[in-house]
Amino acid sequence: MKKGFQQLTSTIMAILLLLSTVSWTVDKHLCMGRVMDIALFASAEDCGMKTTMQLRESSDVQNHCCDDESFTLEGQDDLKLSWTDINLNQQVFIFAFTTSFLNELEPQSSKSISSETYPPPLLVRDKLVLHQIFLI
Repeated sequence: MKKGFQQLTSTIMAILLLLSTVSWTVDKHLCMGRVMDIALFASAEDCGMKTTMQLRESSDVQNHCCDDESFTLEGQDDLKLSWTDINLNQQVFIFAFTTSFLNELEPQSSKSISSETYPPPLLVRDKLVLHQIFLI
């Protein structure tokens, strides 16, 4: 169970690192206000309205119905952090957290209580004889 959880966690962290460092570009082609094509990492294909307008050879009519939108989400380039980049409060928290976490992982030593140093209690009466209970 622990090994499976560890593998799942490391896989999720690797995917998260990959997604945060890659730059994403999304390109959309709109025709008359409706989305005709969406593309990741490439340009979206047009609906063919530009070629139709060029075939008509009308220079006075402009293409107002089609529009291309794109946005880019830049990934991280600098992933190296040094101990001095973190402020003092964060350093104290990280140190305290790791120290307390590592102390929880240490095995607890069980103290055995030895009765050899203590004498048995003094018998005022022998209860076995008093109640006449004998082992046969």
